[in-house]
Amino acid sequence: MTTVKCAFCNGTGRDPFELLSKLSTCQVCSGKGEVEIKGPVTKCKFCRGTGIQPYGGNRLCCIACGGKGVVTVIEPSKECPVCHGTGLYPGHPKLLPCHTCKGQGVVPSKGE
Repeated sequence: MTTVKCAFCNGTGRDPFELLSKLSTCQVCSGKGEVEIKGPVTKCKFCRGTGIQPYGGNRLCCIACGGKGVVTVIEPSKECPVCHGTGLYPGHPKLLPCHTCKGQGVVPSKGE
């Protein structure tokens, strides 16, 4: 397991939007300021590592990384052939994660 700074609250442990109260804890890290994730990891392509959903008022955690800002990568991996590494569903007017790579921008390469 790898410990990384919580991207959603930027390591503060507090709700970055103070929706319920200024004292509310971060919903992603439960107030710890950091999260554990299985390694190896790479920055989330869908939210660009912010941990925040790129649409919808920007008050939701990213659906691709769960607000952590990073995703686990299965190695060996290669660029997603559908979204070409962007993590975004191609040609869709709203920002949706790619269905093939689930917003990660990479897919496992099978012995290439």
